[in-house]
Amino acid sequence: MAMKALDIYKHLPKTNCKKCGYPTCLAFAMKLATGKAEIEACPDLDPETKTLLGGVTRPPVRLVQVGVGERSVPVGEEFVLFRHEKTFYHPPGIMVQVSDAWPEEKVRFVVEEVRDTVVQRVGQDLVLNGIAVRNESGLPDRFAATVTLAGGGSSLPLVLIADNPASFEAALAVAGNYRPLIHAATEENWEELAALAKRYGCPLTVRTPNLPNLAALAGKCADAGAPDLLLDPVPQSLSGFIATATEIRRAAIGRTEPGLGYPIYLDTVPLNETDAALAAGILKYAGIIVAPPLAHASREAALTLRQNIYTDPQKPIQVTPGIYPINDPGPSAPILLTVNFSLTYFTLLGYLEASGIPSYLFIADTEGLSVLTAVAGGKLTETLVAESLKEFNVGDLVDHRLLVIPGYAAPLSGKIEDATGWKVLVGPRDGADLPGYLEAEWKT
Repeated sequence: MAMKALDIYKHLPKTNCKKCGYPTCLAFAMKLATGKAEIEACPDLDPETKTLLGGVTRPPVRLVQVGVGERSVPVGEEFVLFRHEKTFYHPPGIMVQVSDAWPEEKVRFVVEEVRDTVVQRVGQDLVLNGIAVRNESGLPDRFAATVTLAGGGSSLPLVLIADNPASFEAALAVAGNYRPLIHAATEENWEELAALAKRYGCPLTVRTPNLPNLAALAGKCADAGAPDLLLDPVPQSLSGFIATATEIRRAAIGRTEPGLGYPIYLDTVPLNETDAALAAGILKYAGIIVAPPLAHASREAALTLRQNIYTDPQKPIQVTPGIYPINDPGPSAPILLTVNFSLTYFTLLGYLEASGIPSYLFIADTEGLSVLTAVAGGKLTETLVAESLKEFNVGDLVDHRLLVIPGYAAPLSGKIEDATGWKVLVGPRDGADLPGYLEAEWKT
């Protein structure tokens, strides 16, 4: 990163950088290198230098949006090869396939299922993203009718999959205003499809198995006025997809091939291993993933994996610290201390709600760390507990001074008693044992 900033610095005019809000040119170069400043902020750069540095500092993977409105799917704009280096930003859109050769009832059922599926996990609503309509009939009119049946892109983003420009013409006449993804431009038809993508302002997938040819094809389509592209390397196997997708991402991040600086498209249907292909696509850089209709277990597994991979590893999912009443507690209800790591909170919430035991969950701010990690890292301390008891007026809620702490926080029990004046009870280590512990041990 330092070398990159110094390389940028060489191209900057050595002027008073207070014009652009930075004390020195080197400070401005560092911000450019980390993506925290824009080229346009420097008024002294000439157009040629802006063009040069813009290519160096813009995201290595282009941001492409499929669809419009609240359920649109932004993909790309990624900066790293490995999630732990920074984070991944834009989760892949999972698009469920329907065919224009299917009966209308089956198409409607799948569309409604995709539209209405919501998986709630650690306080987040996880959804499928859209519909991929495949032109298996070969008939433009029937393709357009099925696109209309799928909502035309007005409620769910669409992928339009066909082999002939006439089918695309018919479908885009119905859905073109809603930015469906066109699949796919090949070396034979790219001029016609790039023209359609330009006319309707839609993203376009380019498709060929040879990476140099794929990069060249992307360049041709971009030059023809279709800059919002996805890359389909036509994988023949899961291992082939992983290897090719990694090569594409490495070239994009290293900026060695501008024609590969786009999100990746994966169609799991021809691979015949849907669950494994979904996992491979989520883990290895796919931007749009097309899948057949999914069983309930497959949907939940894919959505959960995607949530995990696209959570910032440096910022665990957190809940707001405070007091959370469960099952309408009164003044004799137990106060249960825990941390603000979302998975801990929602796990405990599920067990306690199911038990029917009235209680208060007392959430301390451990910056999203789990109990064991927070204790080991010094984030859960007696001082924090004492300050949080006062901040949230916990003593005003109950007529006792008993505090139940997690089993993994047992080493802090004496210190917490000394710092707070409350009597500490050490609860179980496993949240599943908490209802049984309270039934057996809680007495005020």
